[in-house]
Amino acid sequence: MARASAEEKLYKIGEVCKLADVQPYVLRYWETEFPQLAPNKSGGGQRLYTRREIDTILRIKELLYREGFTIAGAKKKLETEAVEGAAPAVVAAAPAEPLRADLSSVKKELRAILAMLKK
Repeated sequence: MARASAEEKLYKIGEVCKLADVQPYVLRYWETEFPQLAPNKSGGGQRLYTRREIDTILRIKELLYREGFTIAGAKKKLETEAVEGAAPAVVAAAPAEPLRADLSSVKKELRAILAMLKK
């Protein structure tokens, strides 16, 4: 994992807690569960987070609190997103026309089922 450059702003745990609206013990626990979180430490042992780590913290919070993932599920989701982020062109390259035809076919079938149910 690339460390912060000398020019990149680093944030103390208190600042990150305010930004993410979580308690320090939550961040410390997440550090043990999510390898993506490995803040630098100052000479005095103060945790110093990069903007990228803060973004990861916000995503973890969203997965756990809003989307209802477990810790294990959130780990897998983050790993999947990291892999997908490395190759977004694969998704973008999918031809739209065959998908549109498939969706149209499904739509017709659903309408037929709905008509049968109404009878």
